[in-house]
Amino acid sequence: MLTAIIGAIIGGLIIGALARLALPGQQNISMAVTIIIGILGSLITTLILSTVFDYKNASGGAPWLAWLISIAVAAGLIVAYGNFAGGRQIRR
Repeated sequence: MLTAIIGAIIGGLIIGALARLALPGQQNISMAVTIIIGILGSLITTLILSTVFDYKNASGGAPWLAWLISIAVAAGLIVAYGNFAGGRQIRR
């Protein structure tokens, strides 16, 4: 479980950047906030997949399903943060 959390944090750095790229328009949030949101999205996905669905990447291949879900969760968190932080953060 500890290695999964460490992997989620490292993957979260990449996930945050990919989630931000997946959203249309520009976001008025700093790179540090993007990284933190990516880490949170990755951690949430890892915890849900490992505890609720008992998902394990036993094949040794790339966990593409977990990555896609993590990007979607992080993108949702970026939008939620934009709405919560005041005003419209995504400009078209």
